[in-house]
This record gives sequence, structure tokens and C-alpha cells, in this order.
Amino acid sequence: MGVKLIALFFGGAMSLGRTSLALLFLGAGAMHFIMPAAYGRIMPPYLPAPNALVLTSGACEMLGGAGLFLPFSRRTAAWGLVGLLIAVMPANVQMALNHAHWPKIPEWALWARLPIQVPLIAWAWRYTRVEAKAA
Repeated sequence: MGVKLIALFFGGAMSLGRTSLALLFLGAGAMHFIMPAAYGRIMPPYLPAPNALVLTSGACEMLGGAGLFLPFSRRTAAWGLVGLLIAVMPANVQMALNHAHWPKIPEWALWARLPIQVPLIAWAWRYTRVEAKAA
């Protein structure tokens, strides 16, 4: 039973990449609950209820990460993560524009974070496709 459960979560041709992405989003989502004030500072001022948005985006990241583990929800979770990565782009831009709020992070790193979203989106998009069955 234990081996079958492990195979359910980690089996498949794309398992290492998918598992890494899932763990990345589980960890990133958890950080929204551990350090909500830090995430609240990057919210664009035109968005309402920044605290609720921080917690909602963190929960979505965690749900997306967890969903990548389960065969029946992998594709939906991956599409959700693609959408989430696009949706949070204004917050990433806001962080780069207000770099003075993060003096310990080099300004170039805040700007470099923006194009890094593209490979993250591509990584999540990879799992929107049906996986080939293992032989």
C-alpha cells in the first residue's frame, strides 16, 4: 500500500519537475501566512483588501502546489498556477518600483524577478498537458 501511495504522488515521466514545482508553490504559499505583512507591502495601492489578497494568493499557491501531486487535479492545478503567476505580476512590478521598501534586496534583483516569471509560467504550463502513461 505504501509503495502504491508513493507512486501515486511521485510517479510519472515528469515527476521530478512537477514535484519540484509543487514544493516551490507549497513553500511560497506558506510564506504568505508566515510573513503576511511583507507580502502586503508589495500589493499595488489600487487593489482593495490587500491582506485578504495576500492570504488568498497564498492559499491558491498552496492549493496549486498540492494539486500537482494528485493525478485527477494536476492539469487543473497547473492551469491555476499559470493564471496565478500572471495575476500576481502587478505585485511584482510594484515591488520593483518601490525598491526602497526592501533595502536588503538589490534593486537589480527586484527587476530581474519580473522576467523570471516567464520560465515559471512555462514550467507550470508544462503540466497542463496530459502525461504519457508509464510503460
